[in-house]
Amino acid sequence: MSEALWGKLIGIVPSLLWILFALVVFLVLRRPFLETVLPRVTTIGAMGFEVTLTRVEILLDKAAESTSGDAGASPAPTRTTRKAVLRRLEHAADYLKDGRILWVDDIPSNNRYLTEMFQELGMKVDQVTSTSEALVFLDRASYDLVISDVRRDHDGRAGMRMLQDFRDRGVGLPVLIHAATFDPRLGVDPMIFGYTPRYDELIHYVIDLMERVRLSDG
Repeated sequence: MSEALWGKLIGIVPSLLWILFALVVFLVLRRPFLETVLPRVTTIGAMGFEVTLTRVEILLDKAAESTSGDAGASPAPTRTTRKAVLRRLEHAADYLKDGRILWVDDIPSNNRYLTEMFQELGMKVDQVTSTSEALVFLDRASYDLVISDVRRDHDGRAGMRMLQDFRDRGVGLPVLIHAATFDPRLGVDPMIFGYTPRYDELIHYVIDLMERVRLSDG
C-alpha cells in the first residue's frame, strides 16, 4: 500500500473516532432522553385536552343558566352533576369525535351552548328549523342521531309527526326529544331513544348512543 493511501487512511481515523464516540453517547443517553421527552409530549397533548374540557365546562354552565328559568328545564348545575358530566365526556371523547348530529328546533339559539360544546369535542352538528329541512339534510348526509323539539310554529305535535315522515322515508335513526315539556299522550314512538329537558341528561343520552354506534362499527 502506498504512503499516500496510508496518509489518507490516517487522516480519516479522527473523524471515525468522533463518529464512534457520538454513537456511544447516543446509545447511552437514548433511554433517559426518551423518558424525558415523551412524557413532555404526552403532557402537552393532555394540556390541550384540558383546555377543551375547560371550554366545555364554561359552555355547560352557560347552557344551564340559559334554561334555568324555563318550566321543566335544567336546574343550575351542582358540583356533583358537573363533575359527573365532565368525567364522562373525558372518557367518551373518542366515541364522540367525528360523530354527526342533526338538531331540529325552530329556535336553534336555544341550543347554542350545547351545540358549541358538542362541536368543541369534535362532533358535527347541523341545525334545522323544520321537518322539511331535516329531510333535505338527511338526503344529503349521514347522521348518527337526531335531537328534536316537540312544538314548532304553534303545532304541538310537529316533532311527533316528523317521526312518521322519517319512517315514510326509510330513516331509522334514534331520536332524542329535548324539550321543556313532553306529553306522553302524544304517544311514545319507538324511534324515541329518550326524552329530557335537562342538559346533563341529554349529554349522557348522546354519549350512550355514540358508544353504541362506535361499538357496532368495531
